[in-house]
Amino acid sequence: MSDSPATEPARRGKTTIAPDVLLTIAKLSALSVPGVAHTSIVPGGVNRLFQRGVGDGVRIEVRGQAVAVDLYLVVNPDLNIRDISHAVQAKVARAIQEMVGMDVLSVNVHVDDVAYPSPAPTNQP
Repeated sequence: MSDSPATEPARRGKTTIAPDVLLTIAKLSALSVPGVAHTSIVPGGVNRLFQRGVGDGVRIEVRGQAVAVDLYLVVNPDLNIRDISHAVQAKVARAIQEMVGMDVLSVNVHVDDVAYPSPAPTNQP
């Protein structure tokens, strides 16, 4: 008796996730949280020139099948910064776990600034 396609064991291949996918998921998830104005530049010296995502305000470190995320954000002044940070951590971790299936070791939020509106220029003689 031969195995028909219906009874044949499923063959599985390999799935590779590009680091840019993780960066995009983390960044867009963070930006979707109310109170996040935009991302900031990842601080660092010469080493940051060779890392992906540093201009996007996200640093990703993959350790086996798990990921650690650092987000550098500018927040709006109208909400509690701690609440914004907790919401970002939860949303980013959930998005990575659900979309990619990787464990999230940490989501570190670095608030670099508050996006206060610039004062209107005054015309003085």
